[in-house]
Amino acid sequence: MEHSSMPLVGLGVIILSSEGKILIGKRKGSHSPYYSIPGGKLEAGETFEDGAIREVKEETGLEIRDPKVIAVTNNLKTYHEEGLHFISIALLVTDYSGQPEVMEPLKCEGWIWAVPEHLPSPHFEASRMAVECYLQRKFYAKK
Repeated sequence: MEHSSMPLVGLGVIILSSEGKILIGKRKGSHSPYYSIPGGKLEAGETFEDGAIREVKEETGLEIRDPKVIAVTNNLKTYHEEGLHFISIALLVTDYSGQPEVMEPLKCEGWIWAVPEHLPSPHFEASRMAVECYLQRKFYAKK
């Protein structure tokens, strides 16, 4: 297994519907066939927010507005299993337009709206950690 020499920066976008569900894709290809929120790699010179807007558009066709960074995760399980070390920036979006479509059929089988407390599995580590952070924030916000 080949290991990356430096951590890479990933983006994960939690798109929250008015019903409280989040958009989840079934990935295929480069990262094992896991379920995951939309996302990808941050490009050089890009803000987290611009990267999130670009990745969501490329993957789902959705136009998102005003993404907010809610968490940073260090994805060591993926590093130990695949040799790729990602630091992932999780963003939350509640303002979007359009209907999710499979824009990259070689990378994604389809999109579903899922209850965040009951994620489909197997689930990609960075996505699971991002949703856990979202749920913890949501839980603490109620107190």
